[in-house]
Amino acid sequence: MQGTNGTTVIRIVALLATLSLVLSGCLSDKEAASAADDNSGTPSGNTPPQISGNPATAVKVGDVYSFSPIASDPDGDSLTFEIDNIPEWATFNAATGNLTGQPTMGDIGVYSDILISANDGTATASLPRFSIDVNQVGTFSTTLSWTPPTQNEDGTPLTDLAGYWIYWGTTPGSYPNSTRIDNPGISSYVVENLAPGTYEFVATSFNAAQVQSAYSNPATKTLP
Repeated sequence: MQGTNGTTVIRIVALLATLSLVLSGCLSDKEAASAADDNSGTPSGNTPPQISGNPATAVKVGDVYSFSPIASDPDGDSLTFEIDNIPEWATFNAATGNLTGQPTMGDIGVYSDILISANDGTATASLPRFSIDVNQVGTFSTTLSWTPPTQNEDGTPLTDLAGYWIYWGTTPGSYPNSTRIDNPGISSYVVENLAPGTYEFVATSFNAAQVQSAYSNPATKTLP
């Protein structure tokens, strides 16, 4: 594949292979979220929607928080989403259920009893209620390792590898956080100051002309 400037696009040959959790601190266990509110009064003939997902329960000041539930309706009905007790630093998309925001220093604290629901026009299904702890500094880190690529996407030798980008986020396929590594000889990187949650990481490589490869396969890590 050729880039827009005619330069061969790099492909990461060896994908992220190893993730090892390095604890740089310790947080006390949080109480499990309460069970989802019971649905009642569903008329005969309508099947309630289904909703699932594991929203992160903490975010560091300055980082982007983003969570989207997985929802479907067995009857094929269109769904709308609702939220109770949304944090003031966040916004909510009623069409997708996406909860997103970027807290600042003034938002430090715990935001409790958040409830996200899906409604098919007749019945409602909800996730368990959860809290989001906005911290000044995350206390966990994790190590990513990979094998540097040696070939371009067309199979020719890669002679001008210049470095890598690491991307991550708490919603699969969405990577609001990133860091650039300007050293092609590096084959591992420690992502620090992470709050508790489930993270998805991907990597790209880039050449001397700054042409960037496609994402690697994702690697997932859950921090307690």
